[in-house]
Amino acid sequence: MKGLIIATVALSIGILSVNSFAISPNKESIRLTSKSASVASTMQANSTNSLLPQPSTKLTGAVFTGEIEGPAVDANSDLYVANFNHAGSIGKIKNGSTTVELFIDLPNGSITSGIRFDAANNMYATDYIGHNIYKINVTTKQISVYAHNSSMNQPNDLTIMANGIIFVSDPNWSKNSGQLWRIDANGTTILLDGTMGTTNGITLSPDNKTLYVNESVQRIIWKFDVDAAGNISNKTKFKEFPNGGLDGMRTDPNGNLYVARYGTGTVIKISPAGVILREVKLFGTNPTNVTLSNDFKKCFVTLQDKRWVEVFNLE
Repeated sequence: MKGLIIATVALSIGILSVNSFAISPNKESIRLTSKSASVASTMQANSTNSLLPQPSTKLTGAVFTGEIEGPAVDANSDLYVANFNHAGSIGKIKNGSTTVELFIDLPNGSITSGIRFDAANNMYATDYIGHNIYKINVTTKQISVYAHNSSMNQPNDLTIMANGIIFVSDPNWSKNSGQLWRIDANGTTILLDGTMGTTNGITLSPDNKTLYVNESVQRIIWKFDVDAAGNISNKTKFKEFPNGGLDGMRTDPNGNLYVARYGTGTVIKISPAGVILREVKLFGTNPTNVTLSNDFKKCFVTLQDKRWVEVFNLE
């Protein structure tokens, strides 16, 4: 699809989301239109890689908002997705079901685009409106502010080490720039890198020794060495793309990286050596994020333009 068409569709989605749901129009419209326009402006017409013929299937109907994001699976294999039937909500799809139910509403007009679970099955969710990271007890649904820093732009996505240390991507869509933060176990926020591009997708290798961070507009995936204390070093360009955008990421037990390609309608699988092993064609054009099932047999994908969740089998 031509970049102009994609930019128009993405912009329309952003406007529709603002008009249809009771959210902050200024902050929300800026984020949606800036993201869509910035990513679309970097796109070329076609991918050069061969695509599998529609291997994904629709898991849900178009019941989410245009801000559908942040899929994550808990210890019971239930799937949670950000911005269900209104912005600021989190939906829940029970294991084996295709029905979405409202799990929780975030407080004070907060909206999340990233959800993760720690080893104790606590949920953590970014809040790009209030510059927070929330901690949520999935049993009691109690919500608390785990970390807050007003210097954050719009905390977007997060990943968690086995020891509980959190890394957060923090893009500034209007300036095509971004930051990278670490949140220690006591909730202290530490700025690791304040001079990156539009930081978006973020994930760790299974051994917690490599941190992957992508820049959507710049179309680059970076990797960092990580020590047990969460210190990063040896920033290295892992993969760069000539077209399309980059969004949410996850790794499997073999260290392969799954990346949502916003605007190209694909999810790619990349080996730890940086070789593209597979490119999966989706029904929608704008995948915003991915997550893997606990048995690593399925990949769940959130689609902004379709407002639903798709799923495909892992090899």
